[in-house]
Amino acid sequence: MSAMKRKPVQQKSQIRWKRKVLAALLVLLCFASLVLMETQYPQVVSLSSLRHRFIVKPKIAFLFIARNRLPLDMVWDAFFKGEENRFSVYVHSRPGFLLNKGTTRSACFLNRQVNDSIQVDWGEATMIEAERILLRHALTDPYNERFVFVSDSCIPIYNFSYTYDYIMSTSTSFVDSFADTKEGRYNPKMDPVIPVYNWRKGSQWVVLTRKHAGVVVNDTTVFPMFQQHCKRKSLPEFWRDRPFPADPAKEHNCIPDEHYVQTLLAQEGFEGEITRRSLTYSAWDLSASKDRERRGWHPVTYKFSDATPVLIKSIKDIDNINYETENRREWCSSKGKPAPCFLFARKFTRPAALHLLNLSVLGARRGAKSETQQYKG
Repeated sequence: MSAMKRKPVQQKSQIRWKRKVLAALLVLLCFASLVLMETQYPQVVSLSSLRHRFIVKPKIAFLFIARNRLPLDMVWDAFFKGEENRFSVYVHSRPGFLLNKGTTRSACFLNRQVNDSIQVDWGEATMIEAERILLRHALTDPYNERFVFVSDSCIPIYNFSYTYDYIMSTSTSFVDSFADTKEGRYNPKMDPVIPVYNWRKGSQWVVLTRKHAGVVVNDTTVFPMFQQHCKRKSLPEFWRDRPFPADPAKEHNCIPDEHYVQTLLAQEGFEGEITRRSLTYSAWDLSASKDRERRGWHPVTYKFSDATPVLIKSIKDIDNINYETENRREWCSSKGKPAPCFLFARKFTRPAALHLLNLSVLGARRGAKSETQQYKG
């Protein structure tokens, strides 16, 4: 009987001993974990920081269409400085032109010309062919998510961070697009491939998403029709080089780059995926020419004497655009709040643009905080 009583006592003693050993092991394990965390924490933080640094962010591809060199390269150099992992640059210039240390002072543009450029003539389909070439090159970089067309006389009017956030904050493309009711632009020979109800007009200076850039590059229907039937009206000084028009008054005056992207996206059913305005400001001078036919064909060119902070502020203050042909007023917004309509402006001469840069009213990185706060609503 006493032996039977001793057995449960021994079992209870063993259980208590095992519990103490287990508790001691747990305490030892916790202590070891704390020591390990103390010694390894700096390395973990360092690795995490390193990994974060090398995460590739979505980029904006800036697609420059130039005649030869880029006269405003140093203005853009100031804009791009310090943001190398958030942008890429592609330049279409005349065939054979190279961007080297002899033709640009900006490292951002060195060797950034495309190697299959073509001769571009204003008012011809070669302009939209150049746009397609630029997009084709830019699409080879999988990190390019937005594609901004820029002329060689265009300047940024905000710092890079504000511009980047503005463009990347929406899933839409920015395409100035409206119904074109002006007689003589649409050529009935385009029908039925391009019906008149899909005919659109707007600025060529668009900002495209990667999806819409792919639509432009892969287009095999609308582009050929533009090559055949969208041609600018021949001017008297060129009649000796071209067949004399039977009736100049009945000629179609179609400027391909003012219609192509807009019409293509309407044709493909993507108008619901675009913000129907341009981010590039141009001032059209309707009184610059004595020839009524030529008035408004080209925007105002700003010279040194025009380049003032007042001018830039007046552009930044624009918050809506009126489209008379559609009886539509486009109020500009970003992230659901009122915002300026334009991020870029043209046309500026080199002296004018450099003067504005020296006045610190353009898109250098300094002043980024104040510009962002200005439009937080």
